[in-house]
Amino acid sequence: MIELLRQLCTLDGTSGDEGAVRKFVISQIKDCCEYRIDNLGNIIAFKKGKKTPSKKTLIDAHLDEVGLIITSIDQNGFLRFKTVGGVDTAALLFHRVLINGKTVGVIGGKPIHLTGGDERKKLPNADNLYIDIGAKDDTQARTLVREGDRAVMCSDFTVIGNKILTKALDDRVGCAILIKLLQKQAEYDFYASFSTGEEIGLRGARVAAYSVDPDAAIVIDGTTAADIAGVANENQVCRQGLGAVVSFMDGATAYDREYYNAALSSGISSQSKCAVAGGNNAGAIHLSRGGVRTLALSVPCRYIHTAGSVADFRDIDAVYKLCEYMINKIASDRL
Repeated sequence: MIELLRQLCTLDGTSGDEGAVRKFVISQIKDCCEYRIDNLGNIIAFKKGKKTPSKKTLIDAHLDEVGLIITSIDQNGFLRFKTVGGVDTAALLFHRVLINGKTVGVIGGKPIHLTGGDERKKLPNADNLYIDIGAKDDTQARTLVREGDRAVMCSDFTVIGNKILTKALDDRVGCAILIKLLQKQAEYDFYASFSTGEEIGLRGARVAAYSVDPDAAIVIDGTTAADIAGVANENQVCRQGLGAVVSFMDGATAYDREYYNAALSSGISSQSKCAVAGGNNAGAIHLSRGGVRTLALSVPCRYIHTAGSVADFRDIDAVYKLCEYMINKIASDRL
């Protein structure tokens, strides 16, 4: 799993530009299931199991990561940009970025020694930031980049004990888990979607769910872990090392109560997500066609949507085991 995660997380794939990640996923699953690519770039796979399920089940993970998109190039060769997905300004300033997988730049802004008073106490407005690629003017800059090009934050993949530190854990951890499920012999048939555009509004999952028309769905994602210094226990949402995170409700979905209870009582390491906030592809999937009974299983990630996200291998393994458990429980009509 470590090497699979390394390969997935070091690929670049912002929302709407997931091609490199999609190509890699296909290389991992092409010999163990049927699959197709739809018009939005979703991979929709079918895994044949030993038995036919009583309910058609869809497992989803999203391909895309947060990043930046170049919106203009000024006469001095600096690149203006907008974020693709939710990226905090604090995670951007003076950070290295990689554009189109080849051009390195740094996100610039006014240095602290040129600020004073209240300005020094505040984060700069994201609209005042730019990317410096070392170009002398716009003509030289345009030999390297153009409007609409994508950038991601530069990051290494580092293993620290039970933890990994890297970019794009949201949701390459989900993609890795789903790949492993497809590579293993399945007890029951199930469908899988590696969906596009989650970070900009659940777009791919909406289409994938409509196409598959499942009775039930499990969404695998990364979620915010706030078990960090300075955060009170009651505000930590979920904690690393305690297993899979099971949501009862978020900003887009009220989850199936029976599925939620079954996951927590499975005997596999798990914890409730103690917050009603955010959302994931379940928000689109559970409203598809006549409605889909849906469960969200997440890996707790510290510093999510940054180049220094952290996840715990024990939690990733718990999500894998719990997802397999729930597929079989739903498919066998025990729920």
